[in-house]
Order: sequence, then C-alpha cells, then structure tokens
Amino acid sequence: MHEYIAHSQQSLLSHLTGVSDKAGRFAEKISAGDAGRLIGLLHDFGKYSQQFQDYIRSAIGETNPDEDDYVDFRGRKGKIDHSTAGAQVIWEYCKSKGQSGQLVGQLLSLCIASHHSGLIDCLKPDGAFGFLDRINKADAKTHKTECEAKAPKELQQRIRESLNTNLLANVVTEVNGLKTLHGQSVPNQLWQFNQGLWVRMLFSCLVDADRIDSADSESPQKAGYRFRTVEWQPAIDRVETALARLGGRHPIDLVRQRISDDCVARASDAQGIYTLTVPTGGGKTFASLRYALRHASQHGLDRIIYVIPFTSIIEQNAKAIKDLVESADDQFPWVLEQHSNLDPESQTWHSKLAGENWDAPIIMTTMVQFLETLFSGGTRGARKMHQLANSLLIFDEVQTLPVKCVHLFCNAINFLSQYCKSTVLLCTATQPLLDQLKDREKGQLALAKRSELVHHPAALFKELRRAKVVNRCKAAGWSKDEIADLAVSEFSSKGSCLVVVNTKSWARALCLGLSDRVDGDQVFHLSANMCPAHRQMVLGEVRSRLHRGSPVLCVSTQVIEAGVDIDFASVIRFLAGLDSIAQAAGRCNRNGLLEAAEVYVVNPVDEPIDLLPDIKVGRDQARRVLGESFEDFLAPDAVKRYFQYYFFDRAGEMVYPVPSRFAERDDSLLSLLSDNGLNAGRLGNPALLRQSFKTAGEAFKAIDSPTRTVLVPYGDEGRELITGLCQVAKEFDSGRYRALLRRAQRFSVNVFPGTWERLMSEQAVLETQAGEGVYYLKEEYYSEKFGLSEEKCARMGMLHY
Repeated sequence: MHEYIAHSQQSLLSHLTGVSDKAGRFAEKISAGDAGRLIGLLHDFGKYSQQFQDYIRSAIGETNPDEDDYVDFRGRKGKIDHSTAGAQVIWEYCKSKGQSGQLVGQLLSLCIASHHSGLIDCLKPDGAFGFLDRINKADAKTHKTECEAKAPKELQQRIRESLNTNLLANVVTEVNGLKTLHGQSVPNQLWQFNQGLWVRMLFSCLVDADRIDSADSESPQKAGYRFRTVEWQPAIDRVETALARLGGRHPIDLVRQRISDDCVARASDAQGIYTLTVPTGGGKTFASLRYALRHASQHGLDRIIYVIPFTSIIEQNAKAIKDLVESADDQFPWVLEQHSNLDPESQTWHSKLAGENWDAPIIMTTMVQFLETLFSGGTRGARKMHQLANSLLIFDEVQTLPVKCVHLFCNAINFLSQYCKSTVLLCTATQPLLDQLKDREKGQLALAKRSELVHHPAALFKELRRAKVVNRCKAAGWSKDEIADLAVSEFSSKGSCLVVVNTKSWARALCLGLSDRVDGDQVFHLSANMCPAHRQMVLGEVRSRLHRGSPVLCVSTQVIEAGVDIDFASVIRFLAGLDSIAQAAGRCNRNGLLEAAEVYVVNPVDEPIDLLPDIKVGRDQARRVLGESFEDFLAPDAVKRYFQYYFFDRAGEMVYPVPSRFAERDDSLLSLLSDNGLNAGRLGNPALLRQSFKTAGEAFKAIDSPTRTVLVPYGDEGRELITGLCQVAKEFDSGRYRALLRRAQRFSVNVFPGTWERLMSEQAVLETQAGEGVYYLKEEYYSEKFGLSEEKCARMGMLHY
C-alpha cells in the first residue's frame, strides 16, 4: 500500500494535519487551540486500519473487485468504526492523571467519538454509561493497536507533543472558569450546563474543520477563501456615506437619527449583553448596524450575526444592509442569508461538504436556526456553533423567543458573552424581562452595566406614538362577515387597510371573502405558504401602490409584522400577544404622516389555535391587559404588566419539558444537558460528564414539530434552481451546490408535518436527487395568489396576479 487514504482525493496524513490546523485555529476563540489541534490529529486515526483502507480503495474504484482485498460495503455504509480509536488514545493518556485528567479526557475524546453523527449520550436514558460503553469498545473493533503501529512517525510525534501536562492544565483552567459568571459562583447545574456548551463548542470546531478540509481537497481553489480577516472600516464608511445621502424625509426621521447616534456613542463600550428598546418604526435596523460595525471594529470581532424571528423578513433586512455595506468592487460578499433548513439532517457526503457554516462577515439567520445550532442533535447545526464565538449577536424582536427555551437561551447567551468573547444586543419595542425571571437559579440573563443603549426609552414611546390601540373585542366574538365589513369600511374611508390574522387558513378565507366585495386587483394576500421571493414581489407591489396613493387592502399572517417597512392608514389585528399587537401597530401610520390613526383589536369567533400555545396564551394575557386602565397599551408599563402575566405565570415551562418517551420519566432539556438529575445512572457513575446530548437533540427536534423545507417553482428563477439542483448532484461540485442552495432559500417554504404527509401522499413532493434529502414541489401545487397548496391549484385558478 503506497499511501493511506482519507477520502477519494486526499491522503490521510494530509487530512489529519489539515483538520488539526483548522480546528486549532477555530478553538483559539475559546482559548483551547491546543485541544482543537489534538482532536483534529486524532479524529480519523482509525482510518489507518487495513479494513478501512480496503473499504475506501474499493469504494473509489482503485481496487479490482476480483482481488482478495476487495470489500463490498454497499448497504453497510458507516459500519467501519474509524473514530473510536483516536478517542481511546486520548482517554488512555488522560484517565491516569487523576479526576481532572479524566474530565479532560472525556471532554476531548467525546468530540472525536461523536464527530460523524453528533454528540453521543454520556448517560443514556436507561442509566447506561453511554460514553464508557463507547470508549471501552474492544480493540478488535476499533483497531487502535493496529493504527498506532501503522501511523507515520511524523504524526505520532505530533500526537506525543500535543499530549502534555500543559494541555491538561489549560483545559482544566477553562472548565473551572465556567463555575463563575461575572465573579459570582453559579449553581452546580449551570456549571454542568456550561461544560456541555463548552464541549459542543469544541465539537463544532472539529466538525467544521473536518468538513471544510474535505471540501477544499476536492476544490483546492476555494481554500484561499478561508480565514479572511475582516476590515470593518470600509463598511463603516459606506454606511455613513449612504445614510448621509438619505437625509431626513419625514419629521420622525430626526428622532430615528437621535436613536442611531445614541447607539454609535456606545459602540466602544466593553463587551457584554445590551438592550436596544425602541418603538416599532424607530429605525432599529440602521441604528443597530451602525453600532455593530463600530463595535466589531473596536473589539476585533469576526462577524456580526443578525438573529431574526421569521424567515419572512430576512430578505428585506438583508437587502437593506447589502445596499449599505456592499460594493461592486468587493472580492467577497459581506452578507450571507440563511432562510431555511435546506441542509438535510440525515446528511450525505455531498451535503456535508456543501453544508452551511456561516463563513461571512454579516450573517442573517433565524431564531430557529440559532437554537438548532446550540441544541439540536446531529452535526448540521453544531457545525456552525463556533462561529458564534468572537462575534456580535443581534437579536431582532427577541420577545418572540419560545417560552420553553427561555432558560436554555439565557444560559447559552451568558456562556457566549462571558466565555466566548461575544457581545449580545437584544432589540425590541417590548423587552421580555429575561434578566428578571422567577426561577433565576435555572439561569437568567446577566446584563451589562448601563445595558440600555438609548437615553430615556420610556420618553421615546410617547414621542414616537403614531397610532392608538383600540380594544374592539366583544363577548360573542367577531364573525368573518363582521370582520370583512370592518375591513371594507376602513379601506373605503382611508384608502389603505391591513388585516393581520393568526393563522394561514384565516388569511386565505378572509382574502377570498374580501375579493368578492372589493376589486380583486386591490386585495393582497401574504402568508408563510408563499416563498420569500413571492412575498417580496407582493410587498413591492403593495409599497408601490401605497406610495402612489392607490387603494390597498392586505390580509396577512404575522409575516408582515416584525421588521417589514410598510405604512398603512389603518390596521385591524386579531387578538394576540401584546408584543404582536405592538408589531402590527408599527405598520400603521409608520412615518407619522397622519394626525391620528387607530389599530383595532378584534377577537374572531372561530379561531383554531389550540395547537399554537404561545399565541393562545399571549392572546388570553393580552386581553387581561386590554381590560385594565392603561392610557397607552403599548407603553413600557403596559408591556411589563403583560410579560408578568405571560412569562412569569409560565415559569414551569421555561426549562423545555421533555416527555417520558425520550427518557425514563418526564424530564427537561435543561436537566438532560446539565446534571441529568433524574437519571439513575448518575449515581456511582465514574464518568464526570453526565449529559444526554443525543437524547436531548432528538427531543428538541420532536417537541418543536419541526418543519420540512420544500423548494417551490415560483417564477422562472425558481424553476431553474430546481432544475440545477436536480442536475448538480450527478456531477458534483461542492461550491456550485452550495451556491445553488443559498439562492434556493428565496424559493423555499417550511411545511409542518401534517401538511408534509398530505403532500407526500398526493405525490406532490419529489427529491432533487435520490438520497440527497432536498425536495421540491410540483408546479400545480403552487398558487400565484396563496403559495403552497395541499391540492392542485387548478381548483383555485380564479385568483391570479
């Protein structure tokens, strides 16, 4: 055998040293560069076995199938263990170094043993010692002894140099540092939770290093794109020049400018967790961008990550930022959008190479993607986690955080801020009091001193009040015809009216009803059944009509609320949480051009939202506040009262409950990812890490009823992208595949499980290439009016733009 092979085009030694260098560089962000380099050297150590080399040479066609050493592993993919051997090397060295050595050994070897399928359970739900079972696997199956004999001397020397007392001491110092937060000791449960996040961060460094080293071996020209140092000053200069040209178009712009200048003045402050509490329409996007660019430059940060509640507004916000920071002369793009989960969790070799890793200066993603990066199972989400370190994270409309994720989120944000050199900015008109939680010992935000960036936020709400919220709820509720009457009346008298509903079924039904009473060209529909490109086309037409003074009657789900820059004379909002009502109000008289405007809150008589608990509870608690004697229902004191009702009364849900089908008894993700307090296996367990990572990842996905992403044939570009993805897998190029997936996000729709099953039964969804896990919708199931449909659109052909 002339050379040991890692992949079809790469030697094993080259791969191990390449991954080592990259993982070490990533891990420097958490002061664990030596640990990253070591696990990189050993992650595929088991590939030195004869069994694996026979397999890989046969798989790439290098070995004649008639020869004795040919191994046909079709149908046995992944059965050759080549990750445990490297984990055993570390464990055997560390376990004799006392308790601290055992902890370090488990932290590092866990990353190696898990790097193909995701972090394994240290403790399984039945109490079995999952980590020890794996690490004690027989040599006949792991081939550790054989690999140690065959590994090149150069590699063995590097491994010996890496396995030293300084490595152990450095890791122990970092792990012990996780015991305190701003100088105060944290409860043991939170220390264990922090250890779990630390190992996942190191795991992320390894997984991403492995993926990009493999991808670059297939496309060497792309290696030069890695590890670029961001020069933030050009972007700062471009933003200032562009905003100076815009000037002030409306009186309200002077207030927006003052808010923005307040943010700029605080950009040189120390890193920490900050808030930006500004009424809707107060210019948070540009203000936060000006702050972010300067703060990133001041502290040498790698990237700015915008975390946005809905995919529906990524497109608009990304375009606004691109228009300011990008130039035609740039060699690389500044802004990367991630709309959806086009990367399948059950990954193929192709999708692993082309998977998204957030390698750009400015990232636009969603809260769902952010939470999956921290807590999902497998490797797809975890791969991106290290990019959260040494970054600025901006959470737009942070109040949309799912209640069950509150403690997980707060602990993760504290971890990123305190231990990973990251700054966090929470932007909203309705701050959800995440630093004042009822069960604070389970984790709450540790805000910076002088955490609010703007002066006197309460005064801002009075100054920027442009519409009055009017409670029109009634005991019997509003029928569809009554709501339509109100909408037509407001539309007729004021020229434009927006109706915001809670469900897609209501949006479609009301839109159909209004189209029978108003000129169809004046009625518009928006919902998450429409792909982003489709929604942007409709929003563009709506904005154009509003600008010209043409009549517009729009029915929309909440996709129009957060962050959408649009201005209606009147708004009707179905009863929902007070934060959602505030968002709807931000689309009414947005630029303050009317002397008075009103937002009517109505309660529909028949609204099936029992399966949407956050909307249901928010609706009920908002009605309590609307029944109280507040002068302004959107003022900070009313919002605070709402969150006391909504958040504090749901304290028991904030640990992310996990039903017994995932564990031996009802449990929580907070427990499974920390001390695993209900697991009987923790008693007498010699392993120092007790987290059930894999079980928690499976529960996180299942409880959320995760959506599936499907590409839709909207317009010529949508159809062309689907054709391209069907073809590219046949002659694979990782760069082109990733570029197509990024473009395709604008032509994707997220589908809930029930709808997915019905579409599959109709054979309305097909795979771009067998086994790739990327799906597209047949053209006859996409409506030009309503988007994705569960039935053929010929039945709805009466409505078209």
